[in-house]
Amino acid sequence: MPKIVDHDRRRAEIVQTTWRVIAQRGLDGATLREVAAEAGYANGALKPYFPAKADLMEATFRHVFASTNARIDAATEGLDGLEALRAFCLEVLPLDDNRLDEARVVIAFWQQALRDPAQAEVNDAAMAQWRTNIRAWLNAAHRTERTTAPLSADNAAETLLSFLLGTQVAAVFDPDFNSPDQLTDQLDSHLALLRG
Repeated sequence: MPKIVDHDRRRAEIVQTTWRVIAQRGLDGATLREVAAEAGYANGALKPYFPAKADLMEATFRHVFASTNARIDAATEGLDGLEALRAFCLEVLPLDDNRLDEARVVIAFWQQALRDPAQAEVNDAAMAQWRTNIRAWLNAAHRTERTTAPLSADNAAETLLSFLLGTQVAAVFDPDFNSPDQLTDQLDSHLALLRG
């Protein structure tokens, strides 16, 4: 009797392996051959699932973003305003080994997105979703918490998003000044400015 293969599960395993390989060896180390070997598959076994490396990279970034969003959804459930915003930020900040590996993958992905419009669209969609959420929480804070920050919600959202994206790079390349405790303190200082 032929073995029944769960194709969705195999795709998920390949993507999970890919993001770990990128985190450990960088984008250049994540060849289809290396990913297949790491996942325990024969060379060429990835082709039916991901015909080109770009397809695998896009699926991997979508996976990392979906994982982050799942944590965000769980952390912000039932919260609003600045409380929800802080919970959101804590899930984006690279505060543990898993999120630091996610940052390494995202940095590698940004390199690809600079050259590939399709990859750039994936990033743009991700950032658009985060901007929408940040603005909604800031507007809720302004209505219910009587914040007096001089920034508009749009400017405050962009400032916060730039801070969060910057921490991805800073934690990977300059960890002595961006430990989990330091990043949390930086976040709280940033949020204090939004309270006014």
